[in-house]
Amino acid sequence: MSFELKVKQFIEKEQLLQQDDHLLIAVSGGVDSMALLHYFVKTKIQWNIEVEAVHVDHMLRGEASAQDRAFVQQYCDAQGITLHATAIPIPEIIAAENGNSQLICRRERYRYFEEILQKTSATKLVTAHHADDQLESVLMALTKNATVNGMQGIRPQRIFNKKSLIRPFLTVTKSEIREYLQKQGQNFREDASNSKDAYLRNRFRHHVVPVLEAENPRVAEQVSHFTKHLQEDDALLMALAQEAFSKIVRKNNGNMYTLEIKEIQLIPLALQRRLVLILLNYLYKDSDTIQSYALLTSLLKLCDTTSGNAEVHLPEGFIAVRGYGKLTIQKKEVRQLDTFTYKEIIPRANEWTTLDNGVRLYIAKLPEMAPELFAGTAPLYYFDASKLTLPLFVRTRKEGDRILLKGMDQPKRLSRLFIDEKIPLNERNSWPLLVSQTDDVVAVIGVRMGVHFSITARPNDDTVLIVD
Repeated sequence: MSFELKVKQFIEKEQLLQQDDHLLIAVSGGVDSMALLHYFVKTKIQWNIEVEAVHVDHMLRGEASAQDRAFVQQYCDAQGITLHATAIPIPEIIAAENGNSQLICRRERYRYFEEILQKTSATKLVTAHHADDQLESVLMALTKNATVNGMQGIRPQRIFNKKSLIRPFLTVTKSEIREYLQKQGQNFREDASNSKDAYLRNRFRHHVVPVLEAENPRVAEQVSHFTKHLQEDDALLMALAQEAFSKIVRKNNGNMYTLEIKEIQLIPLALQRRLVLILLNYLYKDSDTIQSYALLTSLLKLCDTTSGNAEVHLPEGFIAVRGYGKLTIQKKEVRQLDTFTYKEIIPRANEWTTLDNGVRLYIAKLPEMAPELFAGTAPLYYFDASKLTLPLFVRTRKEGDRILLKGMDQPKRLSRLFIDEKIPLNERNSWPLLVSQTDDVVAVIGVRMGVHFSITARPNDDTVLIVD
C-alpha cells in the first residue's frame, strides 16, 4: 500500500477531515512535519480543504533555529502557503522559571498555536505525530505512571481550544515518512538536539526502541493497533463509568463532590478507576495530575472501607475525606478555629435569618408570632428569654467549645458531640452554632439543641425558635 493511500484510509476511518476544513499545520522543519505539510499541499484539492502553516522558533539553537524558520518560509512561499511564525525566548523563560525545558517549550508553542487558531479561520490544528511517537509514548507511560489513560497513548484527534487537533500520521512509521519525503524530492532540517540523550523520549528512541525493533521490525505498528483497541474498549467502559458517575457522585457548592462509598463499591473495579478519573478531570486541567497512578490509587484506597475517618491531601489545595460512609472532595477549609465568624439574630424584627449553609432561623415572642408559622413543618423550640438573653448569635466553632444538653450535669465537648453525631470531619469547622451573649454554645443547629430549649412549651417559655 502506498504511503498516501495508507494515510488517506486512516483519515477516512478516523473521520479526521470534513469538506471545507481549514487546516493549520504545525511545522518545525524536520522530516515529519515537512512530510505532513507536503502531503496536504499535494492533496488539498482532493480533500477540498485550505492549508496554512505555523512555526515556532524556540531560540534554543541560535542561528540554526533561525535557519529552520527561513527553510519553512521558503517552502511555504514556493507553494503559496501562508506561514504564521514567531520566535519565543525559551532560554529566558527557563532561566526565570527554573523549569523543565521540554514542558516549557510545549506550553509556549501550543499557546502560540491557540493564538493563531483564534486569529484565523482555521478549523483544525494538525501535528505530525506518527507510529514511532506512539510506541515511545506508551513505553514512557509504562515506566512513568502506567495508568489505563496513559497506556492508550496518543489519540488521532482531540478537542483543542474549542476546535480540533488531528494527527493523520499516527498510522505510519518514521521510516515510511522519511522514505515518502525523499521520493517526493523534498528536503528537511535536522535538529541536532534529537541526537542527544538529555531528554527521556530520546533515550527511549536511541536505546530501547532499537532492541524492540530487533525482535519485531513492525513493533511500532503493533503498538498502534494495541492502543487503538485499548481506546475503543476504554470508550465503552468510560461511557458506563460516566453513567455511574451521574448516579453516584453529587456536586455541591463550587468544587465539592460527595459520594456514598457503599455505592461505588457495588460497581466493578474497572468502572471505579474510571469514575475516579472522571472526577479528577473535573478538578484538574493538568494531564499529569489526572493520570497520576499514586493519586488514583490513594483515592480508591479511601473507598476500600466505610469505617473510620481518613483523609488524603490532593494537589492544588484539595482534600479527600472519608467519614461515616461518605467520600468528600473539596478545597481545604481555610477557616481556622480562632477565626470564627458571628451573625446576629434580631428577634424583634420577626424575620427569617438565612445562614451560609441555607438553614433559616426565626425567633419571635409567642404572643406576637403569626399563627401560620405554627402550622408549618419546621421544628419549633420554646425557651424562656429571661434565662437566654436576646439577641442570640450564630458563629462557627472555636477551641474548647462545650454545650450543656438536657439530662447532663456537665457540658459536653463539641469535638465529642460531632463524633457521636457523625458530622463529617471536613464540615465541623464551618458548622453553624447558636451562641448566647456570653458566647456560650446553646445549640448546634440541625444537630442538637441545648438545655434551654424544649419541643413543647413550658410554663415560663415566652419565646420560640424555628429552624427550617
